[in-house]
Amino acid sequence: MDAVGDPTIRELWVMKSAQVGWTEILNNVVGFHVDQDPAPMLMVQPTLEMAEAWSKDRLAPMVRDTPCLRDRIADPKARDSGNTLLHKKFTGGHLTIAGANSPAGLASRPIRVVLFDEVDRYPASAGTEGDPISLGKKRTATFWNRKVLAGSTPTVKGSSRIEAGFDASDQRFYFVPCTQCGAMQRLVWAQVRWPEGTPEAAVYVCQHCGAELDERDKREMLIHGEWRASRPSNGIAGFHISELYSPWSTWAEMAVAFLQAKRFPETLQTWINTALGECWEDKGETLEPTGLARRREAYTKASLPGGVTLLTVGTDVQDDRIEVFVYGWGADEEAWLVEHVVLRGDPGQPQVWAEHDEVLKRRYRTDAGRELVIEAACVDSGGHYTEAVYRYCAARKRFRVWAIKGRGGPGQLVWPRRPGRAAKLRVDVWLIGVDTIKDVIYGRLKKVTEPGPGCFHFCADADESFFEQLASETLVHRMVQGRRVRMWKPRTSGARQEALDGTVYAYAAMVGRGGRDLLARRASLAVAFANLPAEENEPGASEARSEPKHDDPPHPLLPPKPARKAAPVRRGGWMNRLRRS
Repeated sequence: MDAVGDPTIRELWVMKSAQVGWTEILNNVVGFHVDQDPAPMLMVQPTLEMAEAWSKDRLAPMVRDTPCLRDRIADPKARDSGNTLLHKKFTGGHLTIAGANSPAGLASRPIRVVLFDEVDRYPASAGTEGDPISLGKKRTATFWNRKVLAGSTPTVKGSSRIEAGFDASDQRFYFVPCTQCGAMQRLVWAQVRWPEGTPEAAVYVCQHCGAELDERDKREMLIHGEWRASRPSNGIAGFHISELYSPWSTWAEMAVAFLQAKRFPETLQTWINTALGECWEDKGETLEPTGLARRREAYTKASLPGGVTLLTVGTDVQDDRIEVFVYGWGADEEAWLVEHVVLRGDPGQPQVWAEHDEVLKRRYRTDAGRELVIEAACVDSGGHYTEAVYRYCAARKRFRVWAIKGRGGPGQLVWPRRPGRAAKLRVDVWLIGVDTIKDVIYGRLKKVTEPGPGCFHFCADADESFFEQLASETLVHRMVQGRRVRMWKPRTSGARQEALDGTVYAYAAMVGRGGRDLLARRASLAVAFANLPAEENEPGASEARSEPKHDDPPHPLLPPKPARKAAPVRRGGWMNRLRRS
């Protein structure tokens, strides 16, 4: 905030973690330029929806509760106030609030102060206009005292906007003194230590004297700390701050979160980005089919491992066939390939879809005697026979047979909050984050090789072609409109990818069905089943004890259970007694 008022600094780049007060800094900068130094301002959020949320949830309460701001910015409900949700006027200036995905909000106005929030979540281009940061900065060209402030938690090394901005700056870090020896130092994660198995006892170890510092020392260290630049000033100030400095988070809490996050590559990446404020170094996710094939196990579809508690299907539609991939899921998203079924025929005709129904009706049994049925299926509608897929899924919507389309690009949700709509047939279409899922799958296939959380298991029936298709893509980096972007591409031209696509769709179906929370509940039920007396745990001992045991409706496409006879209705009341008399 001091640097915002420094006339020698024209740009500020803040590479940060969560829980360090960044949103409050943005609020204070806006309030300062409304009250003390009026200027035309532009606030850019990653999306238009997030821009509206910031205006309603952050800006509006600040203006309402701060008298000097309330007197300058009129209530938007007042007549002729000139204020809207995304545009605020005040004496000497105005504030425009825009989404990085909306080119209209980034153009047409001269701006002196531009605030970019969470820049690593911005799209590569604002519509067809180009990089949103470049568009916003161009608005400041006519001001000698222009100011650009950008901040974000980083993402992947080499393609992170905030990393690039910080690298071009004077790179300032916050140095704090040791309360024992007084030596100044940056707080780094390597110095947080704890006894084996007790992360809640974590302390910070001084790099110079080895003293063990706890949370009682942190406040004193922060008060007497100072920012130090690593490079000569060039008019661009850069700041790096991590959760290690946060007064709202403890080192012990960070240690506990780290141990939970390190189980999966994707959650470890999130922790490094959001807790340490550092980029995740992506070393490539190329897989070798032969290495995967050696991981085949002895189980078959006739007797699944006891850890399987949920079955889902990913269906890939081709011109002359439908390929169905059945996956089993257990606690912490441990996965088992159950079977791969190829249904030959014209997907434009009903016969092949009738065969697909028969696959969805199949029952499976674990080696512990629990019976399982397929509970959700994702059918690709983005390529071949789209209308046939729509009609098939529309008729089975209540059975959790979902029409899906892949949505590429970083940061996309695995499973959207709500479906899209195919207007012609009025069919729900779920847009799944295929690149996000591939990051998860390839990361786990490469780094998780021991049975347990996130591990992928493959049945003995899987052939060599399956593994070639599963490893058919590789992660590459391309320059898109001047920005380095990571994307998934086939390793060779014309390579078949059905196994990878089917695995992606089955994973999406698992998330859509309930994800990790559902799997955790199922795992506890499986343990209870395994602990039953031996005579009660035999196959067929009790239909009521068959897995899954939950309150969901019966499995789709299976014959419904006979309805219970309704209890006789007893009619009471003085009117009915009068009628009977």
